[in-house]
Amino acid sequence: MNTTISSRHVVGRSLAAVAALAVSAALPVTAANAASAAPASAQAACDVLAPGASATAEAAVRAACGQIGVWYSWGGGHGATPGPTYGYYDGSDPDSLHDNERRGFDCSGLTRYAYAQATGRDLINGTADDQFHTSHAAARFSAAQGSAPLLPGDLMFWGSGHIHHVAIYIGAGQMVEAYESGTHIRVTPVRTGGDYAGAVRIDGSGTVPPPPANGGTTFETWGTRVRTHSSPSVGSSVVDTFPGPTQVSVMCQKHAETVTAEGYTNDIWSQLSDGSWLTNIYIKGPASLPGIPDCGGTSTPPPSGGSKAFQTWGTAVRTHSEANVSAAVVDYFPQPTTVNVVCQAHAQTVTADGYTNDAWSRLTDGSWMTNIYIKGPEWLPGVPTC
Repeated sequence: MNTTISSRHVVGRSLAAVAALAVSAALPVTAANAASAAPASAQAACDVLAPGASATAEAAVRAACGQIGVWYSWGGGHGATPGPTYGYYDGSDPDSLHDNERRGFDCSGLTRYAYAQATGRDLINGTADDQFHTSHAAARFSAAQGSAPLLPGDLMFWGSGHIHHVAIYIGAGQMVEAYESGTHIRVTPVRTGGDYAGAVRIDGSGTVPPPPANGGTTFETWGTRVRTHSSPSVGSSVVDTFPGPTQVSVMCQKHAETVTAEGYTNDIWSQLSDGSWLTNIYIKGPASLPGIPDCGGTSTPPPSGGSKAFQTWGTAVRTHSEANVSAAVVDYFPQPTTVNVVCQAHAQTVTADGYTNDAWSRLTDGSWMTNIYIKGPEWLPGVPTC
């Protein structure tokens, strides 16, 4: 869905479009005819207007063009299956007050429908922001590239930080879009100024890369221009670059170089099926991926602050924000690993795996772990009291 776009571009309309709007304004609008199409002359202006696009992309353009004249309706097109639906009031735009009477699409509802018609699958279900970050991107184009590299069927996006609008490029500098409440689906010249964020070319195959035969697990990545490396360090050579979200097969993970990016800090890296390494920051999931084994090798060295390295034992071991099993989970160790302990304290008594202990250790990331799962005596030797 897109947020309300307050500006209206009346001046740029052709006389034919103005006349068509005038005729439609003179007709009564009811729920029965709210999704009626525009006259054939208006539909003729919407088609694949340039060569080079895939058959899937061309089919998506024609599916969207088949909806010319249908109402924009906030929330429309986001039913259980792709297609026009009645919308609802967006809470701010007076023109949206009657969207519950208008059967149609909002911007992402239209693009969802177009690619569902073209592929036979609900390929890009979600908001405009979801579609911008889709894992089904075959190519991505920055705002600075403008419309020059675009082909019919490419999705164009607007938004700064959060994407609020999407349209479908059809070629020759034109696009088809569901614009805002009170308007109908239309063809309009592309807009690459303002908060235009770039474009995405959809991979219509929708094929999910299978996990490798030797036991990898498929995860989704996020972010743009994410790099994999020859070793678990950002200073090592780049193996691959992902222009947008994609799927990767993870073999194992381990503690290595600490990375800070996108507001997150993590020292865990995953080894992918091609042997390259990716910081877990860019893999969807917790800091330590559940169900992924440890790669082995050297553990993170203790920092200069005087912490001491210990080995854990057990599986599915969690650390917490406080020395209490009910506190928020900070990290998850699917199997034995190495932790760096700063200090320890007597706190909540825990009984697990046949042991009872009230000693907890604080790790270098500030989280707490019951000493039950740290190899050694109940009170760790050489570790100060917190």
